[in-house]
Amino acid sequence: MTTPPPGLRERKKQATREALREAALRLAVERGPDQVRVEDIAEAAGVSPRTYNNYFASREQAIVSAVTADREARIAAAVAARPAGVRLADAVTEAVVEQYTDTGEHAQEALLLITSRVALRDAYLDTTAGIAPPLTAVIAERLEDVGAHTAHTARVLAASVAAAVRIALEGWLRPTSGSAEAPGSIGAGGLVVPSGSLPDQLRSALAPLGPAFDAAERRTQPRDASD
Repeated sequence: MTTPPPGLRERKKQATREALREAALRLAVERGPDQVRVEDIAEAAGVSPRTYNNYFASREQAIVSAVTADREARIAAAVAARPAGVRLADAVTEAVVEQYTDTGEHAQEALLLITSRVALRDAYLDTTAGIAPPLTAVIAERLEDVGAHTAHTARVLAASVAAAVRIALEGWLRPTSGSAEAPGSIGAGGLVVPSGSLPDQLRSALAPLGPAFDAAERRTQPRDASD
């Protein structure tokens, strides 16, 4: 599957989105997330608040985007890049683990903020829904011989992957027992400390989907003439 290079308009939109992400994270680190307004982010990125609202619905989305930028597209691309002989369940699992452990240069700063604010953690978890649409297209391509059931099967599998990833992240970011979790509050010691290995939690959450992926793939394989 070959994707044409983006045109000038799309490149400008990508540049604006990146400028907003960078500004949101920088201001949040400098001032604290609660002291950053949408107007501040827009001004720092050199755009109007109205333009900001075309890209993000809240300051939390912009801050979180510094970690999650284009992750859903990168997961889909990683699955598409796996050789055809690789088990689809394994291709999806490894792509998810790879992209959630390779978080980019601003990962530490952004994750520190995310683990310290309920609203940011919620925005981070909400990004998992974005995995489903691009992954649906890639799965459908792998299962193209299924026929009329391809689209339905691909959507169900992709949505299940997104749900499993969210469950894994919820476990990883579980608040410390007894910590205050009122809106806007900070967890015990100022942070919610991620628990356990994120790759292990992702693999564990995705493992139950293996049989469903295998069944879908079996339906694409040509039957032996003797069957």
